Amino acid sequence: MGERNAVRFVPGFEGWRRGSAGLIKGKESNRSLADFGLSLALVVMALAPSAARAEAIALAGHAMGTGWSARFIQPASPLDSEQVAREIGERLEHLEQLCSTYRSQSALSRFNATQETGWISVGPEMARVADESRQISALTSGAFDPTVYPLVQLWGFGSQRRSGTLPSAEEISAARGRVDWRQLEVQLSPPGLRKLQPSLAADFSSMAKGFAADAVSDLLVQLGAPNHLVQVGGDIKSAGAGAEGAGWRTAIEQPSEDTRKLGWVVVLKGQALSTSGNYRNFFRVGAERFGHILDPRTGRPADSELASVSVVHASCATSSALATALFVLGPEAGFRLAQQKGLACLFVVRNGAAFVTRSTDEFARYFQGEYR
Repeated sequence: MGERNAVRFVPGFEGWRRGSAGLIKGKESNRSLADFGLSLALVVMALAPSAARAEAIALAGHAMGTGWSARFIQPASPLDSEQVAREIGERLEHLEQLCSTYRSQSALSRFNATQETGWISVGPEMARVADESRQISALTSGAFDPTVYPLVQLWGFGSQRRSGTLPSAEEISAARGRVDWRQLEVQLSPPGLRKLQPSLAADFSSMAKGFAADAVSDLLVQLGAPNHLVQVGGDIKSAGAGAEGAGWRTAIEQPSEDTRKLGWVVVLKGQALSTSGNYRNFFRVGAERFGHILDPRTGRPADSELASVSVVHASCATSSALATALFVLGPEAGFRLAQQKGLACLFVVRNGAAFVTRSTDEFARYFQGEYR
């Protein structure tokens, strides 16, 4: 349902230089991860200047169709950064082989291709992603739907690109007929999925990268680095309180098609942060603009004055899915639900050529002000 991009470092903070295991602390001038071939993000990680004095390691790579980065404070017994980078890459490769819709032999692609309606054995991670996706679907009355894949393909936001023409009403109706999260059943033990409709096809991309960030965070804890910040695409997961105990300082980007400008600073101490927006991944037909975040209830791109939604949550898988779901619900219904459920969210709404922000009560716990 939505794709998020990779990270960059914020100008004005201490620099990092490239090393054999990705990026390691150095004395060079500030550089963006975009310099190393990574795209920029809706959510951008920032490192406080004082944190550069700590013994810290930064790694970066590419997986799941996007960039990833990980920063961790070295424990008393230093970790081998090259080995850590390899293990992160292996963990992400494993998840991609489970949940990719671009790989024909992934577990998800094989599940989508079958017409069987019996239980199909899957990996425990994939079952958890499906189960948590269904929970968000129930919470949002179907504004989030993990079976949206037929619509993603129809609109050209998946492996099949569309150009020049729009889907017909008949095509949209036919694709919508194959979309219903209630037709996807999940069991966690033993892990398995079952489709009640033979042509059902799932797409976990709106949660998978957040789930991957959680998985990398868990891996770093297991390796002995409990103080870290991980980003996969536009999904961030923190652990610990940063180099000096004040938290990991992150920033949400201002919505803009053309420029990259930081907007709002958020401090994390063990939480996750995800942002969804449609201001970069879209196409035009004539004067009309069509964003990549689809509303499974209408079969069309979500259409409102909402530019982006950011969510802070303990789980990055959950923050990732909620950001997409609340964007689909829009600035009014989405905000009401977020307030009712005590979610920490920032809504950025278009007001002519300007933007207006609206935050839930819970968001104030993490908000440190506008970026200056």
